[in-house]
Amino acid sequence: MKFGEKVRQLRKEKKLSQAELGKAVGVSGRSVAAWETGNTYPRYQETYDQLARLFNVDINYLRTENESFMEDVRQKYGGRAQQQARTLLEQANELFAGGELSEEDKLAFLTEMQQLFLDAKKRAQKYGVRKPDATERN
Repeated sequence: MKFGEKVRQLRKEKKLSQAELGKAVGVSGRSVAAWETGNTYPRYQETYDQLARLFNVDINYLRTENESFMEDVRQKYGGRAQQQARTLLEQANELFAGGELSEEDKLAFLTEMQQLFLDAKKRAQKYGVRKPDATERN
């Protein structure tokens, strides 16, 4: 689920308007609308912190958009590949600690990493070594 979808869902659960949510976290209702349509992301880490507190969710829930990616990997390539993907994304997120990248740039980087992972898995599956069956061993 994308960030904007999460914000919309959580806002509606709290029965808040976009303007009310904006006021609660120190931004305009227009900013909230832009988040919900997927056009922008909060500019400051503090805004994510405020949203997490207000909605009583873990901040990582708001910051990650890879749930569907992880499920897709598990279905196509299994649990081991899902763990590899999780490790890759965790390590990629660590690159941003204390950095100056915008949220949009971070998301673009992580999206590209996900696509590279899927491409590598697809190539490995296509060209990978397969185990011979019983008739081929003799």
